[in-house]
Amino acid sequence: MSTLQAIILAIIEGITEFLPVSSTGHMVLASSFMGIAHDDFTKLFTIAIQLGTILSVIVLYFKRFFQTWDFYFKLFIAFVPAVIVGLLLGDFIDSLLENPISVAVFLVLGGFILLKVDDWFGNHQQTEISYKQAFKIGMYQTLAILPGVSRSGASIIGGMAEKLSRTTAAEFSFFLAVPTILGATVKKAYDYYQAGFVLNHQQTNLLIIGNVVGFVVAMIAIKTFISFLSKNGFKLFGYYRIIIGLVILFVHFFFQKLTVV
Repeated sequence: MSTLQAIILAIIEGITEFLPVSSTGHMVLASSFMGIAHDDFTKLFTIAIQLGTILSVIVLYFKRFFQTWDFYFKLFIAFVPAVIVGLLLGDFIDSLLENPISVAVFLVLGGFILLKVDDWFGNHQQTEISYKQAFKIGMYQTLAILPGVSRSGASIIGGMAEKLSRTTAAEFSFFLAVPTILGATVKKAYDYYQAGFVLNHQQTNLLIIGNVVGFVVAMIAIKTFISFLSKNGFKLFGYYRIIIGLVILFVHFFFQKLTVV
């Protein structure tokens, strides 16, 4: 992986991590286009640079992380389903993520869902989250094991389905990203350590660059997304997902550029 490739992936991660467009799907597609998808360091990089994006959440919502213990209990309850699914289906998830066509299909399907989300759940104004609602949102988040299904999108829709306002659902999704992404990063790093993978100097520098770039871009993306979502809803993201998914399928079947071997 070159420095330019690392920066490109970090920008994509920073923009897409908290948008309902599937950051993992975009990273898989971008790394496939660049011909580095199967490199072990690329796989580690795409997980590890998420630390920079979750740091942006902590910085932007710093005061919100110093609330009552109730706040942390709800995050923990919502986080548990992801832990169980990740431990049970980790290898299966990794195999799914290596197929850009699966990513494209779920991008399109998810896009059609986003076109209807505002009609289904867009009128609720609830801002308080119960323990039961937190757990259900965590269950929705596990749908992100499917390639192209957005973690943030699934958890935000889950929150809206539980009658939360768009902004409350989105912010809880951001908060839930912290333990979820941190846990996934630690698990992946441990797996690579157990396999004997050791970072060299260049790879360490690329991880630092990736996290810094991801942090800065995610800060901008979060602020922009909350403002846009509260005013406009999800339809634009739905159209985006459908268009990019169809383009990927077209390129694959007519030009064979995205076949991962």
